[in-house]
Amino acid sequence: MYNILICDDERDIVAALKIYLEAEGYTCFTAFNGREALDVLRREKIHLALLDVMMPEMDGISALAKLREESNVPVILLTAKSEDTDKVLGLNIGADDYVTKPFNPVELCARVRSQLRRYMQLGGGKEDEEALAIGPIRLDEKAKEVTRDGEVLSLTPTEYEILRFLMRHAGEVFPPRELYRRVWNGEPYGAENTVSVHIRHIREKLEVNPAEPRFIKAVWGQGYKFERSGK
Repeated sequence: MYNILICDDERDIVAALKIYLEAEGYTCFTAFNGREALDVLRREKIHLALLDVMMPEMDGISALAKLREESNVPVILLTAKSEDTDKVLGLNIGADDYVTKPFNPVELCARVRSQLRRYMQLGGGKEDEEALAIGPIRLDEKAKEVTRDGEVLSLTPTEYEILRFLMRHAGEVFPPRELYRRVWNGEPYGAENTVSVHIRHIREKLEVNPAEPRFIKAVWGQGYKFERSGK
């Protein structure tokens, strides 16, 4: 699924948008001013950004202008009714759409879907065919390489395949036997122990604190999943 950046200095609006968009299956990243938004956009693989126009430190228009020097990712501006001049300026600078506050969440989600569909049809996000990125974890399928915050991790081929499968199905829970079938392509005799050992080894390499994993979570009595947000 796609990664969405939500940037607004009103934290209640950010929280509400996050709830609606995550319910649609998107992974959300948040920022509260233009500078924070640019930091996230440079650090993460973002497929669409929602930018408020009026923000402290750096407003949405200024952030958009900077962003367009580096990326063509779709941007939807969040504006107040009185900001007609900013709407026109934003569209001229490179915004793809705008939504006026107070907005209808259903309409906003529809606009997000529309912009993402157009972006992908025009060739945006092709890198995703060869790379997966969730939070600080990036899996490069072409190079067969996994990095955390840019640092290369040394995984065995089996560990790599387990991680790739879980990242491709982020948010889904897989019992050990099913995970064994999908990765090993064999009958899952002794699957629970085999899978748990490999998961432990992956966590030791992937997690800052393997005892409190952020990424590969165990769901009691059900199996394992890769946390969709990487948080």
